[in-house]
Amino acid sequence: MNLENSTVLITGASGGIGETICKKLVDAGARLIAVGTDPWKLERLIESLPGEHAWVSADLTTAEGIQAVADEVDRQGGVDILINNAGVARFGFLMQQSDGDLSAQIAVNLLAPMLLTRKLLPVLMKSGSPAIVNMGSTFGSIGYSGFTGYCASKFGLRGFSEALRRELADTPIRIFYLAPRATRTPINDEQVVAMNQALGNKMDEPQVVADHLVSMLQSRRAFSRYIGWPEKMYVFFNNVIPQMVDKAMRKQLPVIRRFARP
Repeated sequence: MNLENSTVLITGASGGIGETICKKLVDAGARLIAVGTDPWKLERLIESLPGEHAWVSADLTTAEGIQAVADEVDRQGGVDILINNAGVARFGFLMQQSDGDLSAQIAVNLLAPMLLTRKLLPVLMKSGSPAIVNMGSTFGSIGYSGFTGYCASKFGLRGFSEALRRELADTPIRIFYLAPRATRTPINDEQVVAMNQALGNKMDEPQVVADHLVSMLQSRRAFSRYIGWPEKMYVFFNNVIPQMVDKAMRKQLPVIRRFARP
């Protein structure tokens, strides 16, 4: 896919990964519709980028927010690529998480992408080279202690991506699912960073994720892509021999429990 002159709508645009993706897309020649919840950050981002771009501040967990994005797409004359990137995470064992914590993760990470995608499908159908990218996670394939709500939302997003890809197989729309491992952004707080250091888990910079996303769109070959090793290996074994992964994760549990305490 040639990103030159494509109109790309990206949610979570002013976050750690989102901002880096925006810059990478603009470098590839794309025009942006940046979506987020902080108008000040969005305006600053757009002003820092070369070219003419648009932004809209919207809460995608509301019908009003979804409509606001759809209205901006109409004003911009349509969209070629939708990137569902916005996400939230809450680290802690299930009994430590509030109703709001669990609801927010499902609403932002799963329901919002589904509703926004449904809203924009008729517009995407009019594009000459339409695509949807759902930003998943390694935790969308491996259930991990301390991230039950987040894992549930990303498992759901992976299932949504797979089902939608098959549902739209006879249309020009391509559905991509990108699954990063832990990344150095504010979504991972100090506790998570410290836990990953204690466990020896690697964390990528946002640029790594942005590079993978753009190359995936440009190649149009990999409909699902996982970032990082040995995470790819664990995803494979979790599918075929989950008991082996259970055993490995059991050894990590005391360390996770130590950092997950309130």
